[in-house]
Amino acid sequence: MRIDIFSDTVCPWCFIGKRRLEAALAATPPAETEIHWHAFQLNPELPARGCDRREYLNAKFGGAQALERIYAHVREAGRGVGIDFQFEKITRSPNTFNSHRLIQLAATQHKMDAMVEALFRGYFLEGRDIGDDATLAGLAHSVGLEGDIDTWLSGEGERSEVLNELQAGREFGISGVPFFIFASRYSVSGAQPAEVFRQAMDAARRPPNPSN
Repeated sequence: MRIDIFSDTVCPWCFIGKRRLEAALAATPPAETEIHWHAFQLNPELPARGCDRREYLNAKFGGAQALERIYAHVREAGRGVGIDFQFEKITRSPNTFNSHRLIQLAATQHKMDAMVEALFRGYFLEGRDIGDDATLAGLAHSVGLEGDIDTWLSGEGERSEVLNELQAGREFGISGVPFFIFASRYSVSGAQPAEVFRQAMDAARRPPNPSN
């Protein structure tokens, strides 16, 4: 079964959704699954080098008190799937475009899921600036991507692919992530419980009803 996932690398619910999908896959009968990650940007207007995290969040959420309420909810959900979010380590809010380029490069080397995992862990657990090319290159090497990643990042590789995916998300009407599409037939919006994903996969595996 093919599973398409629209996601952003700075979206904590996308990380949680990844874990819940993995739990659903582990609880279903063994079957060949192809997971394809697609680019979505929550904050495409950010400068290419990102901005100070505290200033950005204060402007977006209106101060530390409101932000902590949001973080508390995400931390609780994260603990339920084994993610110990380290928000206090994050000092930069990055523009994620180049991280999505890197995911597409990883796809050409059959390491897409590993690259997504490394980006999530680097950002949410280690507080690394995934808008920084040197950081991205280090994460790429950590999952075994081959080639001169530093030079590649300074070029235009996979840029058109990411732009096409961003456009596809808009055409599908996707306004938030994560967004999952199972077998090009059933979609699930949000980091739903594993049981919801399991039910969607079961439905997608059933032959279409010709009477519908």
